[in-house]
This record gives sequence, C-alpha cells and structure tokens, in this order.
Amino acid sequence: MYDKYTILKQYFGHDGFRQGQEALVDALLEGRDVLGVMPTGAGKSICYQLPAVSLPGLTLVISPLISLMKDQVASLKTSGIPAAFVNSTLSAEEYTETLRLAREGVYKLIYVAPERLTAPAFARLCQSVKISLVAVDEAHCVSQWGQDFRPSYLNIARFIEGLPERPVVGAFTATATEAVKADIVKLLELKAPFTLTTGFDRPNLYFDVVKPKKKLDWLLQYVRDHADQTGIVYCATRKGVEETCAKLIQSGVAATRYHAGLSDEERRQNQEDFVYDRVRVMVATNAFGMGIDKSNVGFVLHYNMPKNLESYYQEAGRAGRDGERAQCVLMFSAGDVQTAKFLIGTSSENEALSEEERANVYLQDMKRLQAMTAYCKTTGCFRANLLRYFGENAPDRCGYCGNCVGETVRTDITLEAQKILSGVARVEKRYATGLGVTMIIRMLTGSGEQRVHQLGLDRLPTYGIMAATNRTHIRACIDALAEQGYLSLGEGQYPVVRLNRAAWPVLKGEEKVYLTERVARKRAASPKRAGKAPNDSLYEALRACRMELARREGVPAYMIFSNAALSDMALKRPADMEELMQVSGVGSYKASHYGEAFLETIRNWEATQT
Repeated sequence: MYDKYTILKQYFGHDGFRQGQEALVDALLEGRDVLGVMPTGAGKSICYQLPAVSLPGLTLVISPLISLMKDQVASLKTSGIPAAFVNSTLSAEEYTETLRLAREGVYKLIYVAPERLTAPAFARLCQSVKISLVAVDEAHCVSQWGQDFRPSYLNIARFIEGLPERPVVGAFTATATEAVKADIVKLLELKAPFTLTTGFDRPNLYFDVVKPKKKLDWLLQYVRDHADQTGIVYCATRKGVEETCAKLIQSGVAATRYHAGLSDEERRQNQEDFVYDRVRVMVATNAFGMGIDKSNVGFVLHYNMPKNLESYYQEAGRAGRDGERAQCVLMFSAGDVQTAKFLIGTSSENEALSEEERANVYLQDMKRLQAMTAYCKTTGCFRANLLRYFGENAPDRCGYCGNCVGETVRTDITLEAQKILSGVARVEKRYATGLGVTMIIRMLTGSGEQRVHQLGLDRLPTYGIMAATNRTHIRACIDALAEQGYLSLGEGQYPVVRLNRAAWPVLKGEEKVYLTERVARKRAASPKRAGKAPNDSLYEALRACRMELARREGVPAYMIFSNAALSDMALKRPADMEELMQVSGVGSYKASHYGEAFLETIRNWEATQT
C-alpha cells in the first residue's frame, strides 16, 4: 500500500497535513487508540479516512446522523474510495446488497448508526469480516455532560468488545471539555489513547453579535447584501424557522427550511436542495447541520442565542470550511435568554438519566447558558472569549471580530455603578439569599409593583435612586459590572446578584468604572472572502464548469472541488495535467476524472482575453 503522503495527495488532493492530522493518523496506523478534539472544519475526517485506505480489511465509522453518512460516503466516492452506509434509509434489498458487498471486501469504509450495531444481520457481518479500525465520530455524544448526549452511544464499547479481534479505536469530536474527554475515554473503553486537542481557533471566521431592534429587517438586509453566498440561519424554535423562511421567500430569496416537525422525506429533500446549491439559504433549528460537509457556506446567522457556547461554536463552524473568510453573526435580544431557559427546562434529551443525574445536568446546562449570555454581552474580543472558554490562551484582541473592528464609545458610569453597587449591598444585608437582576432594577427605579412592596424593597434607602434612568441602561451597567468583576451572577434559572470585594474601592470613590459600547450599525461589517482569485471572471467560469459536472454526476458541487481549490486554480491557471496537480485540493483521482474539463475552461477563458 502507498505511504500516507501518497494517499493524502492521490485521494484527498493535499500536499501536506493540517495541524494535528498527521499525529493522529500515525497513532492509528501504529495500532494505538486515539482521542482527537479538533474544531469543525479542521479536517477530522481525514484522520480516520486515510488510515482506512491504508489498513487491511474494513473500517467502521459510527456516526449519529444519516445526513453525515450520506455526505461523507458521496465525498469518498468522488475521491475514488469505495464506501457505503447502513441506516434506515436503505430498502431491505439495498441493505442486503450492501452487506453482501461488504462481506466480499468491496468497501474500505462503512458508516453506521450506533443503533444499527446490534441488528442481527449487521452483527453477523462484523463477526465474519476483518475490522481493522472503528472510528467514533461526534464522540461527545457518549457523555451525559456533553451537549448532545445520546444513550445509544453507551453500547459502542460492548459492541467492540464482542468482535472476534479488537480493532484500533479512534474517537473524534469538535468540542469537549476536560470532563467530557474523560467520559469519552472511560465509556468507549479506549486503551491508553493518544490524545490530541488542536487549537480551536478558526482564523478565517469573523465573529460578531448584533442587537437589532427589528431582527427580521436586519436579516433580510444582510441576506441581500450577501447575495453571492450561501448560508445557514439558525432559529431556536420550529415556529421561528417557519416564519423566517416564509419572509425570506416572500422577499425573493431562494430559501428552504429544516426542523424535526417536517416529514423525513421533506427534510431530506430540503437538505439536498441546500447541499446541491438549488437554494442558497437554509433556515433551521439545531436539528440541522451535524456532519454536513458543505464547504462553501459563506455565513452562519443565529436568529436566536443558542443554549451554550459548545453548540454555538459547532453551528457557527459550519461556515468557511473551504478555508475562505466567512461570517458568524449572532442576533441577540434579552428575550433569547428566557427562551433558552425554557428550552433547557423542558428538554427531554436526558430521559434515560436518574432524577439526580437530571438535576446535575440541568445545573450544568444553566452554567453553560450563563457563559453563552456573557459572550453575547461582552465588550471584549469575541474570539478571545470563545477560545478561553475552551481552555486556550488568547490575546485580548484578534483584530478580526465585531468588537475588535467596530467603533466603540467609552462612557464614565462611576455614579451609576455606585448606586447599583450600593443597592446590591443593601439587598444582601436584608436578604441573605439575595435577589435577581430584575428585582434589583425594579428596586433601583422605584417600581410600584406589588412584588416590590411584598419584599419590602420600597423601605430600602436605595429604593428609587435611579428612577430617572432608563432600565435598559441600568441593565447594561450591571452587565458591565459583572464582566469587570465588581458583581457576580449566581447559577440556576434565577441567578442572584452578589457584590464582589472589588466593588468596595468603587463605593468609596477610589476607582472609576467605564462602560464600553459599540456604535450601532445597521448590519455587520462585511470582510471580503479570502483567497479569491485576481481573475474573478475566470473563477466564475470555473464555478460554472463545476456546477455542470456536479449536475451531470448528481453530486454537490463542492464535492468536485472546493471554492478554495477553484481560487487556487484561477490564480495558477494550469496549462496541462501536470500543472493542474500542483493546485491545492486536486488529487490524481479527481484530476483524471474532472481535470480536462477545467483545463478546457481555462483555455477558453484565456482565448477571450487576447
């Protein structure tokens, strides 16, 4: 069999490995279990697909979603690697035929859902063929501390143990805290695994949070401004998906929708319409996206705030997988926090857990929500906030996010801060258990609401001392005080406000406090896509060629060549097959199948330039 570099170039079109890939590939080829934590778009798939080509026998890839399997298998086939999937979309005849071909050694990889592992026919197959590698994708699903716990993942270790010969096992995920990583090793029974966590940073992604008064108007304008790009719009609820998608379509945008309330057939069709570029905007709940390998997504917008940063980073990371610049913008409003709390409180994802375990998971979910909310309200660098959450060191400014490039205004709020801190101190003196932000604001503004009188807040010296101040401004000041360490907000559904020791110099007039706010913009900054070829007309001609080939073969356009490959092709303008092979992302298999069509396109374009 070829060496790893030959396989990398021939089948995947790359001259070198990305960060972390080679070490994980080497460990698997040496027969050692691995745990790889790599951000979305960092190339996790190659870490097990390349060893699968090199190793004898069959590789099983355990994957949670049908969409992921279909995407990956189609992509492997276009690269010349025989692969198949086994899931509920196969008819009885297709299922039997797939197992027969697998038994005959036709495939190098089979993608399978964890629920299918115990099916009698599939179990018999696994007892009769040599399985060299089991790759567990989205491995965080095995942990109840992860954001996507799936009880079916708990059966994987028993399945592996029952195989005639234990294969090497690789576990891969995009997001995992230390607790989740420990769970993955324990519950999948990895044997002294080589563990590698690459940097979470995606330098090509532009992060921003906007707070528009009318979200829908802002969204429509954004989509119009980015008419040459495909994108995903995430909404928190099915109703939100339906309303947002309908408005986009009414405005002339080619959009479709995806949520759990649709039939399997409609979800499949809508997803294919997006993946095959028949529509350019997908409006969806978080049910959409895991494993979608569409590389040319130019933007991911969140119409509502997600429940945690793990989910947000994973969903936002579906943008810019081709390495070109892309935008990840979150539209935040105060109501998003309550919606997220409601969704956490009514979640049924962990029904398999005991009451005590559910209570612990609920507290973890609320803690994650607090971090998510803090991200939306930070005046610091968004990238630094994300990276530090995942345990990485990061500079205070990245120079490429909304807060770093946006205009800001800095206001002295020392007087407001003293009034707020004094009010919190008075409340803490009277109520040992403390009160939440809403009641603090009501007390400070002199609210006449019944609950305020019941609690005796109207009898405090600080009652009404900010009656002339806008409540929204008071809330912004409280958020600033919390971010700067003068106040702390407790955990749980109704977090109480606590005074920190750092507050006393402010109360004594020894220290000033400032509020930094972004100058309002109608929409996010629009950094240009990176890597675009200087000859835009040639790039567009190559895109048209790619689309025609994709239609002819019935595969998504990005599976022929990525946008980044087309950009490099337009830049280098290869004249023959040898020069075409120097283009990043062009392997020998794809060159032999598609190369002549692209070379002809380049020749025709050059003829028009003379």
